[in-house]
Amino acid sequence: MTAVLKRLLEAIPTLIGVTLLTFFMGKLTPGDPARLMLGPEATEEAIQQFRKEHGFDRPIIEQYFIYMKKLMKGDMGTSITTGKRPVVDEIMTRLPATLELLVFSMVFAVLTSVIAGVLSAVYPRSLIDNVTRFLVFIFLAMPSFWLGLEMIILFSQHLKWFPPAGRGVLGFESRIAHIFMPSLVIGVGTGAFLCRILRSSMLEVLRADYVRTARAKGLHGWAVVMKHALKNALIPFITVTGISMGTLLGGSVIVETVFNWPGIGKLLVESIHERNLPVTMGCVLIMGGGFVLINLLTDILYTVIDPRISLEGDAAT
Repeated sequence: MTAVLKRLLEAIPTLIGVTLLTFFMGKLTPGDPARLMLGPEATEEAIQQFRKEHGFDRPIIEQYFIYMKKLMKGDMGTSITTGKRPVVDEIMTRLPATLELLVFSMVFAVLTSVIAGVLSAVYPRSLIDNVTRFLVFIFLAMPSFWLGLEMIILFSQHLKWFPPAGRGVLGFESRIAHIFMPSLVIGVGTGAFLCRILRSSMLEVLRADYVRTARAKGLHGWAVVMKHALKNALIPFITVTGISMGTLLGGSVIVETVFNWPGIGKLLVESIHERNLPVTMGCVLIMGGGFVLINLLTDILYTVIDPRISLEGDAAT
């Protein structure tokens, strides 16, 4: 528990850095926030009064501390386009859709990468290995927006198997039908990357001395692979998986836009187009905070996979 608390405390400077970048990049955005919020018909007196009430007339450093003070209370500001609706409510409405897409995508990516990576490493230079490596290179080089459009053309327009866009709210089958294509688009690229990592790690572990010792003691075949090789090969795999999950929070922007998926990524694109600065800053902050949280959970998962690893950074002896 102490180690977990220490990791949480170490994450605080990173989160502060995220708020700094978000805030000051927001200040570099062209346009007057007061005029955007009040509209083009607002008088100059109303704009000046608004700036004074919200602290826009104060030095930028003081504005940042005001922003942080509100943020500590869970206040990310008010959306420009929806009037008085808090940014937190806007984000919380879209967050479940993004998390749902992320979970489905990562489950597909992890399952396919583990199966393909292990088989490819256990049977090197075989037909399975050659086909796996070929598909990995194809999916790594394939742009997600292009794959998404091609899947819409094939599965929605021609075959009519899946709906082309949206999330679906009519039931479980409708939800699965809507999420299949966007999660597959994200999952194949991520799965190809994870498969490549796991295959390399497995090949290295299978050549290790302790694996040869296990075989010399009488263990053979899949007993050695599952009990010794895979467990140790999962450490770098988990690291990359955690980073990939964090990256997908931002990378889902393209896929959510292509499939009109009502998540944070699409909300971010909409807020940028509308020059809705509070919502834009809120989305970026949530994505950055999610990345930090996922990496923290990844560190904790290390101790579950291998108890010899300590969060304190000291290997067990």
